[in-house]
Amino acid sequence: MATTATKSVNAKLVLLGDVGAGKSSLVLRFVKGQFIDFQESTIGAAFFSQTIAVNDATVKFEIWDTAGQERYHSLAPMYYRGAAAAIVVYDITNPISYTRAKKWIQELQAQGSPNICRGE
Repeated sequence: MATTATKSVNAKLVLLGDVGAGKSSLVLRFVKGQFIDFQESTIGAAFFSQTIAVNDATVKFEIWDTAGQERYHSLAPMYYRGAAAAIVVYDITNPISYTRAKKWIQELQAQGSPNICRGE
């Protein structure tokens, strides 16, 4: 009986964006398949993990859902340091959220890993 060896990959993923943009909602949908109408604001950051099969590999995502409040902004580099990917989230109904998303992208380009994959 032949067995197929699968490659196992760990990938750190960080979500960045303004408060109320929907970062926690996206993570909860991805990890637990849930949607909560009113989601409490994240304090600091929340950690989740999710493992999925992609072709012949198993990918374990280590997901950091960062807080969007300005007072936690200085902590963000601690979470995106060493990340394989970042998703910058904004609220399409809020122009300020979009403007701040652009600033997150600039910060990632300046301080993040040069090989980081950004979902914008």
